[in-house]
Amino acid sequence: MSNQNDPNTSMNNLNLNDPNTLPVDFIQNLVDNYRNNQLECINQNMMMDDAHSIWFDLSTLKSFITEIETQAQIIDPNVQNDDLGIRFYYAAYPGTPVLPIPSDYAKRHTLVMIPTKKDQDLNYDFNPFEGKALAVTGGLALAQNHGTLVPPSTSVVESY
Repeated sequence: MSNQNDPNTSMNNLNLNDPNTLPVDFIQNLVDNYRNNQLECINQNMMMDDAHSIWFDLSTLKSFITEIETQAQIIDPNVQNDDLGIRFYYAAYPGTPVLPIPSDYAKRHTLVMIPTKKDQDLNYDFNPFEGKALAVTGGLALAQNHGTLVPPSTSVVESY
């Protein structure tokens, strides 16, 4: 019998008919660890109030996933969805952002999502615009960025 409060039970939930779950206390602990360590260090050393979360609407995420699947199928019709993924890179906006990036996002954390493709059990960054290459070498890359950062957006909507 599984215990829903056991983080190991929740994190190892392999039943695809059930939603992925984590105990709320575990989530809060992870968020607090980040805020009390990495975020605090960044804020003190850079003398700023860095972003601690980023929000993307579901249609943006679904569209990005669909585009990864579509472009991967174009260059490799035999690719399996299990071989595709997304790597989330921690990143920071430049000191003077260029539109459409708001100026109050300057130097703040963000995420850049890059497609990955598995080859010989390794998940390589993958740019379908470069053919079958399993590397991102230049030009335009299939990627996603620019969600809503908190701060500067309001944190009143956050639970953690």
